[in-house]
Amino acid sequence: MQMDKKTILVTGGAGYIGSHTIIELLANDKYNVISADCFYNSSPKAYTQIQEITGKQIKTYDIDLCDEKEFDKVFTENKIVGVIHFAAFKAVGESVELPLKYYHNNIASLVNLLTLCEKYKVANVIFSSSCSVYGNVQTLPVDENTPMPKAESPYAYTKQIGEQMLEDVCKQHASFNAIALRYFNPVGAHISAKIGEWSLNKPNNLVPLITGTAAGKYPQLTVLGGDYPTRDGTCIRDYIHVSDIASAHVLALDYLLQHKNKANFEVFNLGSGTGVSVLEAIAAFEKVSGKKLNYKIGERRAGDVVAVYSDSNKAYNALGWKCIHDIDSMMKTAWEWELYRIKNNF
Repeated sequence: MQMDKKTILVTGGAGYIGSHTIIELLANDKYNVISADCFYNSSPKAYTQIQEITGKQIKTYDIDLCDEKEFDKVFTENKIVGVIHFAAFKAVGESVELPLKYYHNNIASLVNLLTLCEKYKVANVIFSSSCSVYGNVQTLPVDENTPMPKAESPYAYTKQIGEQMLEDVCKQHASFNAIALRYFNPVGAHISAKIGEWSLNKPNNLVPLITGTAAGKYPQLTVLGGDYPTRDGTCIRDYIHVSDIASAHVLALDYLLQHKNKANFEVFNLGSGTGVSVLEAIAAFEKVSGKKLNYKIGERRAGDVVAVYSDSNKAYNALGWKCIHDIDSMMKTAWEWELYRIKNNF
């Protein structure tokens, strides 16, 4: 580690968005980066891929953030100035089936993080939130002032609770600063095609299911619901490239550390501002890959909202952030990552 650089902890750094954010942080070259991950649904290979892409090795911890004693070691062994907190379970359907698992992991880990930040006087946290906090909204696009209704899933509720926890801690400690980034549907892979969405279990998200089906891993893709009140009957989402989300985390971190924040708790949407249906996403994949996808329309999935997409002008104006990649680029990089995984036996 370079002693003249500030140290940033990335929790869940071997995960999908966490690994891409570490790459952006290392490319930025302003920070020392350390990572903590228990590899529940990720792989230590992600760190190898990060090193291959960036040429830099980072310090890592294999720990469960729900174990406060183990988590404490990360803070005692490093002079941390900021945390980007990704570590959480994220599958909507699984959260409906196993709510206590999600409440324990997602909330207890954040309680431990904030407790340790208070203990070691770490004053800056970027929180991985989600558009799921908006539920089934009546008016689109949503902005940061859109009222939060009752959550549609335990996963979404843990994100609402997480934001409230941060806001309450910020009210208690005027010197503590936090940003919640509510991102929409992250897809795609790093432009190198050497890292992407890497689920140890069968993925729950649409795009890796699309690419996995096209690659022959799964016999058929089931579209979860074809009778929604949308233009083609399938759910509408705001898909955003993972590298665009990663760059926003670096900008948000700079924003806090340079004391540009207007308040000590702020919320920003991260989305493309364009709603894309499931069938439109499939069509985009078929166009860029040249492959016809084998899919069928199935039953709705519990916990899914009908449609949601973003107004992200606040992030553009305050952070200077904007989306670079369109849906074709998202699908192209996701497919290239799938082919890379097959070639290299990942």
